Amino acid sequence: MTSNLAMAILVSEHPGSREAAAELRRRYGEVDLDEAQVLVVLGGDGFMLHTLHENVDRDVPVFGMRLGEVGFLMNRYSPDDLPERIANAREVALNPLAMAATTANGVQQRAVAINEVALLRQTNQAAHIRILVNGRERVGRLVADGVLVATAAGSTAYNLSAHGPILPLGTEAIVLTPISPFRPRRWQGAILPATAEVCFEILNHERRPVSATADYDEFRDVSRVEVRQKSNTTHRLLFDPEHTLEERIIAEQFGQPGA
Repeated sequence: MTSNLAMAILVSEHPGSREAAAELRRRYGEVDLDEAQVLVVLGGDGFMLHTLHENVDRDVPVFGMRLGEVGFLMNRYSPDDLPERIANAREVALNPLAMAATTANGVQQRAVAINEVALLRQTNQAAHIRILVNGRERVGRLVADGVLVATAAGSTAYNLSAHGPILPLGTEAIVLTPISPFRPRRWQGAILPATAEVCFEILNHERRPVSATADYDEFRDVSRVEVRQKSNTTHRLLFDPEHTLEERIIAEQFGQPGA
């Protein structure tokens, strides 16, 4: 990548984002999305996830700069030497999760998650969920607020809040984590191969309704949810060499989140 890099700049609604984008456009110019060699994203992690979902069919890398409150997937913001930073950045490939959810009335819904697929109870009654991995029953009845499957990149998000393990990138694994479990009392979840197929069957779903979310897509009153890695889809994220996603994941495990 050179100093005349063709970039498209995508801007969140965070205060200051439009001013920051105007400064970048003044310095480096901008091209249409269809002509871009790289997407420059200004905002926080939520906007980054939105951008990745919306541009999944574009085989171009994405370089994010943090302007929001949360920016685990973002680099520090600076308008200086942006083409050089992008040229020297390290690329990380992320494979999302594919979710197929069947609702109580038999309708099947599909969605893709970069961070996690989460099942949550819809009422004050705990969810009762049967869990199968590669077609074999592993938990006959999970009694909990819910359960989630997270990618390595998403293991520091909702999964971490639910006391799930953090996975370094490159481990070729996904995380299965219960959310506020009551039974089985001592089950804390599992680390599974990335190729594993996880199936959730909602027991007594009429009396104990459950919703399923894939990142920000939500489907209510589900009876069955299947999750697997979408290995034929890859998101390409760029990170400054001194502040890679791997380093942030390691730092999180020692209570030292990156700046």
